[in-house]
Amino acid sequence: MSAIIIDRPTADGTVLECEARATADLERFLTGEPFRTEYDVPIEDVPEGVLAIPVLAQVCPVAWASGADVYVEEVDATFARALEDVRETLCGMYDFLEGGTLYARRTIDPNPPANGESGLLFTGGVDSTCSYVRHREEEPTLISIRGWTITPDPDDDEKWRQLTDRVEAFAAERGLETAFLESNMLSFLDHPMLLAHYKRYVDGAWYSSVGHGLGLLGLCAPLAAARGMEDLYVAATHWEGIELEWGSRPDIDDSVRWAGTRCHHDGYELTRQERLDVLADYVRSDAPDLELQTCNVRMDGNCGRCEKCYRTAVGLRLAGLEPTDHGYSFADHEYERLRVALEDGEWVLGQDERYMWEDIRERAREVEPESATERAFFEWLEDVDLDDLVSESGPPLSHRLLRAGARNAPSSVYNRLYPAWTAARAGLRLVRSDR
Repeated sequence: MSAIIIDRPTADGTVLECEARATADLERFLTGEPFRTEYDVPIEDVPEGVLAIPVLAQVCPVAWASGADVYVEEVDATFARALEDVRETLCGMYDFLEGGTLYARRTIDPNPPANGESGLLFTGGVDSTCSYVRHREEEPTLISIRGWTITPDPDDDEKWRQLTDRVEAFAAERGLETAFLESNMLSFLDHPMLLAHYKRYVDGAWYSSVGHGLGLLGLCAPLAAARGMEDLYVAATHWEGIELEWGSRPDIDDSVRWAGTRCHHDGYELTRQERLDVLADYVRSDAPDLELQTCNVRMDGNCGRCEKCYRTAVGLRLAGLEPTDHGYSFADHEYERLRVALEDGEWVLGQDERYMWEDIRERAREVEPESATERAFFEWLEDVDLDDLVSESGPPLSHRLLRAGARNAPSSVYNRLYPAWTAARAGLRLVRSDR
């Protein structure tokens, strides 16, 4: 019988640790590292059933992919019911997911006092900043997570410092609290092995396509319990009308809950361009110096040369803002370079980028271009087949072969070859894992 067994979590000050074990057929998906998350508030008084939520939020989708069951000593009863709802959604979204059952020796149903606090997962990008603007009357705590796009590796220390400095500055200007947590959720799971097995079924990587809605919100459970947060918001990436298989959607995120806290997938009714409209109104009324951070390359500002920087800069112009005033070095001559890069397949694009460029194209039909160069780009965008821009992007053949080899290797062989596989991880970087 396939199973993942979760040992009892321990809380030492601000640090949560937990061991997980798997039957032989699932061992390859766990690296053997204990699951570990560090918060910036003490969590020792948080009930064990809530402390189990972060690790369960990571391993349950992995178990469901193999039809395996998960065993835990104690779990929050509300979260156990939430997992059933999320499982139903994910299994309906992906044919390769088989489902499974959570077995708990005990369930708890605490009744924490309501205090009206809220939290928002925040990076400073378009989506999370729009969600802040929409809920700013609640004065939400801004929550930033290290462990996905910024890894716990020492090489990423500077990126994490840059992000926390920027979020703290944003919060200080608005009288908000911040919360920062660091987790090894992706090195606790063998993400390259998950990618090797399941990349053929998903548009992005495992965590972006399957795990990140439940996973990121679940990480916040001890923090929310310690701080008394009743509402926890995560900004939507997509919007109504986009039918993509993605790990963060209303029918996933709105289902996540535990005693005293409900989670919300925010802004799904707005396209990305409409979210930029919300930010443009906020700039004009309250924040003329607002700067966004969306870059796929750096964290200490925006490179202005990656696809996401260009896409955001064009969107800002269409919203009536000057990109250079809000963190993007962009001038008319960049339109030609952007067109060539898109035509030449310089960036790996997925279906979500296709929808976002389509959103820009629809808005461009309503806006008078500011220059001949801008007009030429929008005319090109009107005529180009966006599907061609996506279909010609993809990982190199060597990456696909490496995935296939790892996927088909018996566990005993894989375990012997694991050091070589680890060395090859750099070639299997997460694709489009940004929000």
